[in-house]
Amino acid sequence: MELNTIFPGKWVNNYGIITLKKGKESIIKSKHPWIFSGAIDRIENISENGQLVLVKSHLNETLAIGSFSKSSQISVRIWSFNPSTQINKKFFKERFDYAFNLRKNLIDLTKTNAFRIVNSESDFLPGLIVDYYSGYYVIQFLSAGSEFFRNQIVEIISEQEDCLGIFERSDTESRKKENLPIKKEKLLGELVPEKVQFKENGMNFYADLLNGHKTGFYIDQRENRQLLKKFSKGKKILNCFSYTGGFSVYALKGFANFVTNIDSSANALKLSEENHSLNDISPNKFRNIEGDVFQVLRNFRDENRKFDLIVLDPPKFADSVSNVNKAARAYKDINLLAMKLLDENGILFTFSCSGHISRELFHKIINDAALDSNREVRYLSILSQSKDHPVLSSFPESLYLKGLICSVN
Repeated sequence: MELNTIFPGKWVNNYGIITLKKGKESIIKSKHPWIFSGAIDRIENISENGQLVLVKSHLNETLAIGSFSKSSQISVRIWSFNPSTQINKKFFKERFDYAFNLRKNLIDLTKTNAFRIVNSESDFLPGLIVDYYSGYYVIQFLSAGSEFFRNQIVEIISEQEDCLGIFERSDTESRKKENLPIKKEKLLGELVPEKVQFKENGMNFYADLLNGHKTGFYIDQRENRQLLKKFSKGKKILNCFSYTGGFSVYALKGFANFVTNIDSSANALKLSEENHSLNDISPNKFRNIEGDVFQVLRNFRDENRKFDLIVLDPPKFADSVSNVNKAARAYKDINLLAMKLLDENGILFTFSCSGHISRELFHKIINDAALDSNREVRYLSILSQSKDHPVLSSFPESLYLKGLICSVN
C-alpha cells in the first residue's frame, strides 16, 4: 500500500516571531493553548500559513512555540510551552504514543475497539483529531498548524502495526475559519470498505467513516449509551435525532419494550436497521421514522402520544457565539416538547454538543422548559463526553458535550 500524500513533508528552520502585548503573557502562564489576534502586538517573519512561531513577551522573553494561522481569530495554537522543543516527526510520535497508551488503560479492548486516540488540545496536539475503528484510522486536520504537519502525522499513523486504512475527514466548519480547503478522502488502504464493523461494550456496529457524521459514529456517547441501557428495561422509548441507532440498540439490549427512532436522514436510518440486525434485534422491537424531529414531536403531542423514556441527542445548534440565542430557543423547544410527551415518572436523557452553549446555560434552558411544561424535573445525573475525549484543565473549551438524566413528574 502506498501513502496518498497531499504535499511533501515540511521541515522548518526559520521561526516566525509573535510578540504579545504587555500583560498578555498571562495567557502563556495559564497554559491556555490559544492566542487570539487581539493579544498580539507584532508579527515578524511569517511566510506560510501554519508556520512555526516563537511566542515572545513584550520584554522579548521567549515563552512558547506554536503554529500561526493567517486567517483565524485564533492566531497561534501552542505546541509546547517549552520554546526549545523541536517540532518534528519525533515530537508528534511521542505525543501520539502517549495519547494512545492512555486510551489503552481507559478502555477494555476486548469489548470496545472504536475510540478517540487524539483529542486535539486536550492531548497537546491542537487542531488534530484521530479516531480509531477496528484497525481503521480517521484523521481531522482542523487548524493551519496541524495541516502544515499533516504529512508527518499521516506517516506516524501509517506505521501503526494494525493500520488497515486511513481516512481523512477534514470537512468541518473550523477548516473554513482557517481558510483551508475541505478534504474528505481515503489516504491509505487498498480495499477500504464503505462501512467498517466495530465493537462497543460488546455490541456490534457499522460506521460509514467517509460520509457519516463526525468521523462515522458518535463515540463520545459510549458511556452515556451504557447508562441508558440500565434505565431501559420494560420501557417504551423515543430516540430523537437517532442517527444510526446507537442509543436504540443499547436500549433494546437493555430489554426495552419498544423503541421509536426519528432522524431526517434516510441513509442513517438504513444503517440503523443494519445495526439492529447486527445485534440480533427483531424488527418488531423498533420503528424508524424519517422526518424533522421538531415536527414529528409536535404531531405526537397533538396525538397525545406518551413515552416512558426519551433521548434527545441533537446536532450542534450553535456553531458560533452569534447563534447562541437562536440555539437556546431550539434547545428549549425540543426539551419542552419532550417533557410534554413523557408519561408520569418519565426519564429524559438530554444533550447539547454545542461548545458555545455552556453547562450553566444548558441547565437554565432545561429549567425554563420544565417551568413552561408545568412538570417537576430533577437531575439524576450530570453527563459529559466519554473518557477518551478528555478535558484539559487549562482548556475549558474542550468540555463540549453536556448532558442530563432527568426525572420528569
